Amino acid sequence: MSNPNGPDARRGPDGEHEGERVVVRDRRRIDPQTGEVRTPAGDEPAGAPAPGQPAPAADPRIEELEAEVAERTSDLQRVSAEYANYRRRVDRDRQSQLTAAQAQFASEMLPVIDDIERAEQHGDLNGPFKSVADKLVDTLAKLGLEPFGVGGEPFEPTVHEAVQHEESDAVGATVTVVSTVLRRGYRLGDRVLRPAMVTVVDRAAADVPAAEQPAPGTERQQNPEQQR
Repeated sequence: MSNPNGPDARRGPDGEHEGERVVVRDRRRIDPQTGEVRTPAGDEPAGAPAPGQPAPAADPRIEELEAEVAERTSDLQRVSAEYANYRRRVDRDRQSQLTAAQAQFASEMLPVIDDIERAEQHGDLNGPFKSVADKLVDTLAKLGLEPFGVGGEPFEPTVHEAVQHEESDAVGATVTVVSTVLRRGYRLGDRVLRPAMVTVVDRAAADVPAAEQPAPGTERQQNPEQQR
């Protein structure tokens, strides 16, 4: 062990012994010269370039991986959208097929309902037969079968089938109305299964607007036998 006071001890310029060097570290967080907050050496991110050095070039492999991830993400989104559209199309087709089957079944049951209504009108609907008929009508109503056709309502060619026309004697009649319902019509949802068979009362000729009346002489030209 060396003796600091021995012959091997180093002496300073003035002959005094040179002891251990004193290292002074400035641990102030604020730089007194610039006034900026200092970043401790341990807080610098790994791989960060030293001040004044250029940033390292981007790795082309990383760019390729990022592009591949973006492409796979786009493919996944497209497949998900196509599958969602497929599910909606399948559900819509299934509902359409179900509605068509219900409409076909209800249409085939309409003659049975007509017989039930005629039996009820003649007083023959009673006993166990009436109970069965009521259950059948209730079941069809739950499927959405709805009757229509009432006397006095305006005539609609899309839902009424006129088998007889009568001229109205009422003054001021403006529309053709249903006079008598010979056979009720039925619809299932928005689909008309059978139009109502009716007799109608037409507007009087005097109440028809001039634009809808035939021009003078037209009827005579169309019927030359009336001129004889």
